[in-house]
Amino acid sequence: MHVCIILFPGFPMLGYVLIREALRIANLCAGQPLFTCRIRTVTGAPVTASDGTEIAADAQDWEGAQGFDLMVLCAGPDPLGHLPMGLRGFLHRAEAAGATLAGLDQGALILARLGMLDGREAVLPPDPDRSYPAVSRSRRTHVFDRNRLTSTGGLAAAEALLDWIARAQSPALAARTGEAMALGRLADHSDRQRLTDSADPVMQRMQSIMAAHMHDPLPLPRIAAELDLSMKQLRLRCDKAMGKTPMQVYTDIRLRRAAQLVEDTALSVQEIASATGFASPSAFTRSYRSHFGKPPRAERAAQKRRPTKAVQSWEQASAASQPSGAKPARTQSA
Repeated sequence: MHVCIILFPGFPMLGYVLIREALRIANLCAGQPLFTCRIRTVTGAPVTASDGTEIAADAQDWEGAQGFDLMVLCAGPDPLGHLPMGLRGFLHRAEAAGATLAGLDQGALILARLGMLDGREAVLPPDPDRSYPAVSRSRRTHVFDRNRLTSTGGLAAAEALLDWIARAQSPALAARTGEAMALGRLADHSDRQRLTDSADPVMQRMQSIMAAHMHDPLPLPRIAAELDLSMKQLRLRCDKAMGKTPMQVYTDIRLRRAAQLVEDTALSVQEIASATGFASPSAFTRSYRSHFGKPPRAERAAQKRRPTKAVQSWEQASAASQPSGAKPARTQSA
């Protein structure tokens, strides 16, 4: 799948790096180059990031829009002062070919100004000149609504990209990529970290949505709406395919993620509770104990007494993906 990042002057370097890194790690987790990444700049010339880094474009024109699956607008201050004539057509051609259009932080304002968020829910930063009444503003860190992906800045860029990977490829790949980004290495993919297999593609999609919204869980009616189901239909379909209620599935996904954080990180119980969407450390501990039979602190203590697991470093993973004797290729693949 092909991703195009369109950079504007002063674009946030952190968000840009997180997107590139998520795509690269997803390729490592998949064991094959599923994703490539190409760079356009809004001027066609190199542009300077928020930290002073200068990034050049891979192409200086607005051709080839039909070849991309995801378009990401990555913009800094005053994004509306840099809208070239060819940008709207480029985005419309990409959309017509099936691409998702994404706006990172100020990039969402560009989509809104071009009318490409009308009738959708979106994360929008303030615009002193317009109110965008046709856009349903969200307070969430990122929103995916009908081939539109918008997010706040910072770490939310990675969450948004993982949400797209879950929908475009698989929930399992997105989950493993997120775990690897959190740990800084390819994780041991134990049973606690896997999403539940289901032959029902709608249930797979439901799990991908849930996995992408763990720290700030979505209301079940919102998930049902994204799946074009009523709540009654969602409950019946979930019970038939998985033998559980949607809330039980959501809680299981969050607790599996929590178990991985307990085992593989030094995060506190409060930090893990927050990262997995529990209202308080005590509520998290009760759920964890009920699910796994022991509280998280006891699990961590037991983990310290176990032999250290063999893990794969980034260097080992990169080397393993290369043919024998070959040097790593320098391409624009993520």
